Amino acid sequence: MRFRPCIDIHNGKVKQIVGGSLRDAGDAAEENFVSEQSAADFARFYRADGLRGGHVILLNPPSSEYYEATRAQALSALAAYPGGLMLGGGIREDNAEAFLAAGASHVIVTSYVFRDGRIDEARLARVQAAVGKERLVLDLSCRLRDGAYYIVTDRWQRFTDVPVTARTLHELAGECDEFLIHAVDVEGKAQGVERELLALLGGFTEIPVTYAGGVGSFADLDQVRTLGRGHVDVTIGSALDLFGGSMPYREVLRACGGPEGGHV
Repeated sequence: MRFRPCIDIHNGKVKQIVGGSLRDAGDAAEENFVSEQSAADFARFYRADGLRGGHVILLNPPSSEYYEATRAQALSALAAYPGGLMLGGGIREDNAEAFLAAGASHVIVTSYVFRDGRIDEARLARVQAAVGKERLVLDLSCRLRDGAYYIVTDRWQRFTDVPVTARTLHELAGECDEFLIHAVDVEGKAQGVERELLALLGGFTEIPVTYAGGVGSFADLDQVRTLGRGHVDVTIGSALDLFGGSMPYREVLRACGGPEGGHV
């Protein structure tokens, strides 16, 4: 289990939010933490610690008045840690290459490859052709509906008809390099992880998977390790002391077998 850092950017600021509260209308979100430091500051910090495979996420749509400020922050993070960070948020075939050229190791895609609630295979093929399967991460972030986890798109606001199941993971594993999966119903709440989802991910070993959502204590971190069978990586946001939480970053790294050096 590896610790994957995150840099979430909303309205031009590095933030931690309650995932299910995000709304395009009014660029609204319930905020847990707003940093005075830039995305580039966090990128340099993670670079100093040798942490790779972190996620820079743009939480504003291109239609937002804040999009350019959010995009500028993201580009500054990529420039500060070229090749060390993945980038997601509004990725399409026509902009993916530019973010890779700016320093992203991978691009993270969800909404663009879904249409009318289903996987759009033509769009997926076009993104693959633009960046290569080895530099593509599929974000299968999901929410509960009728007792099952369904992939959600458009900054977690819209349900698809595609459930996160062993079959779905297997079918999509051949289309990308990794999966990123936020448990959106608990994202930003630091009140416990989605155990059933983690157990499902723990049974999947075809490509790397990163889980995010609900980790608020070291007991929760142990749940990720146990249910994920040691091979599901983890992202921690609001609970981390870097973002105003109670879990010391250094102790989290030690618990995940990570490096010791560097500090904000």
